[in-house]
Amino acid sequence: MSISLSSLILLPIWISMAQIQQGGPDEKEKTTALKDLLSRIDLDELMKKDEPPLDFPDTLEGFEYAFNEKGQLRHIKTGEPFVFNYQEDLHRWNQKRYEALGEIITKYVYELLEKDCNLKKISIPVDATESEPKSFIFMSEDALTNPQKLMVLIHGSGVVRAGQWARRLIINEDLDSGTQIPFIKRAMDEGYGVIVLNPNENYIEVEKPKIHVQSSSDSSDEPAEKRERKDKVSKETKKRRDFYEKYRNPQREKEMMQLYIRENGSPEEHAIYVWDHFIAQSAAENVFFVAHSYGGLAFVELMIQREADVKSKVTAVALTDSVHNVWHQEAGKTIREWMRENCCNWVSSSEPLDTSVESMLPDCPRVSAVTMNSPPHSIYHPPAVAESHTYGF
Repeated sequence: MSISLSSLILLPIWISMAQIQQGGPDEKEKTTALKDLLSRIDLDELMKKDEPPLDFPDTLEGFEYAFNEKGQLRHIKTGEPFVFNYQEDLHRWNQKRYEALGEIITKYVYELLEKDCNLKKISIPVDATESEPKSFIFMSEDALTNPQKLMVLIHGSGVVRAGQWARRLIINEDLDSGTQIPFIKRAMDEGYGVIVLNPNENYIEVEKPKIHVQSSSDSSDEPAEKRERKDKVSKETKKRRDFYEKYRNPQREKEMMQLYIRENGSPEEHAIYVWDHFIAQSAAENVFFVAHSYGGLAFVELMIQREADVKSKVTAVALTDSVHNVWHQEAGKTIREWMRENCCNWVSSSEPLDTSVESMLPDCPRVSAVTMNSPPHSIYHPPAVAESHTYGF
């Protein structure tokens, strides 16, 4: 029979409580105190004290991983795929390690967008001061000057950033499955300008400033005896808090605060901002969108806010597993009619490619993307599909 670490830690307290409960009414106060102590103990947090340090490499090489010629992430020495459960029975530590690797993957994809796809990184807000929080998007050299066609890519929600569809697919499958790079290259080969949105980059994180509490002894109008009593209570309180803190937060993780980016504090705000300052200013006669998951919702919100402008510039929209809802978002009849004629939602399905899939919403056709993975990556050619005039395009 195995005994968990948390059970071993709490065993003396449980024994004490059992002994106290066998005593008379005089022991009630002690029982109450112990119950109060137990209520303050967070077992998940308590387990953190036995974790290895949350100190991870900041490069792929440091993790001993690299992408091979097929774009697959493999261990440099063993050639094996990424292993999540690196430390057995330490899910939180393994998750932190996975997240640290994910941040490196994000930077790696940014590099590919600039070096392999020849996109430019453009800072936003366009009029940001040097000190305020900033985000960025990526654009091809001709994104604003291409007179014929422009492709705009919007990913879904979560940890993904510009150029990604799904971090899980990048790590567990390959770069072609999890990134927007095949879409970007195909679009550029077919003469499109390209804009890659970054709707999840809504804020920057900075460490919370420490709050300095003024000592009660500074109150010169209080009697000395009262000040001493208050100081003693304050010191005891701090001592108990520090004792509990070493269990609650044993590795002293920094407490962070979020500073939101002006006019880009949500995916919806970001889509509208990029439309106003870039897409609407582009020379392209025909604008095409590819939007995955929450990106579809962001596009519908853009259309609600800029209906006339969107209708005048956007030719077609390829959605993939979009989570938009025309009822909840209160899209009007004219928007729903336009979507039926100009949008198509490729959804995860076991049916053959482009097979019609039933929808409960009266907006745009839903068809099979073949794959059951998310996002659907069987349609590497939405630009070509958009010009085929099937399903309303």
